[in-house]
Amino acid sequence: MDTKGLMMSKSTSTGISQFLPSLLPPCTQETFLSRLLHRDLSNPRHKTNVHFHHSIPYDRLSSIGTGCEGSVRDAPPLSFFHFSPSSTFSFAPTDPGTHKSLTLSQFLNRKLRWMTLGGQYDWTRKVYPKEPQPDFPDDVANLIQGVFPCIRPEAAIVNFYSPGDTLSVHRDVSENCDVGLVSISLGCDGLFLIGLENPATGETKHSVVKLRSGDAVYMSGPSRFAWHSVPQILANTCPSWLSDWPACGSPQEHRNDPSRSYQYEAWRGWMAGKRINVNVRQMND
Repeated sequence: MDTKGLMMSKSTSTGISQFLPSLLPPCTQETFLSRLLHRDLSNPRHKTNVHFHHSIPYDRLSSIGTGCEGSVRDAPPLSFFHFSPSSTFSFAPTDPGTHKSLTLSQFLNRKLRWMTLGGQYDWTRKVYPKEPQPDFPDDVANLIQGVFPCIRPEAAIVNFYSPGDTLSVHRDVSENCDVGLVSISLGCDGLFLIGLENPATGETKHSVVKLRSGDAVYMSGPSRFAWHSVPQILANTCPSWLSDWPACGSPQEHRNDPSRSYQYEAWRGWMAGKRINVNVRQMND
């Protein structure tokens, strides 16, 4: 991924934060999604909310490729989307007395709520661990820094929403710096609420923005520690060119040439009911 073709001329301000509509063009959005969900979700070092109560069967994702002159070599892990929704995948609970096993369909469709990249935030203690953390993906960092050069991307949380989901009002205050935050939206539209209190008067100024696929929000300066939330995900608003992801090719192409391989066809339409939000931040000065 690179910053060529990014739409930088429409930057506006809500009066509290900087809003960049249509920052990522369609081709970059599709590449971004594929890197996050085919590559990064398959990496066991990137924790998810499901890790709290279930074991994730990463061993099922291992694959073997053929190198030069027929030599066997390790290949990148398979994507979870490589397998059918009806696959026999089982996400075993760590405490069977409290939680039930999950199927692959349950995991990808409803139970997956967030994934962390780079610095693995401890949601119990509300801190970043002091031990060495996984490297932040270089291509994602390059994309962010190409637009926001003042940020050193070190950690991100990737939120997965479906219509009906919300994110409660909160502030991001665990980082040991006041460098700005970047939030990028993919998929369905979402309403973003942000409020900033005037310490002199006690009055709160707030804005509500509809974020569409490819939009970005930059929270810096006074807005860096502003209260914000996502009160609503709007159903049936995913762009048509993205709604079939992760399937490749149109259904008509598939019918015309059934012998051709269409990867992830069983998951066609997955993004039609999803909003994915990527929140990138720097952890330390």
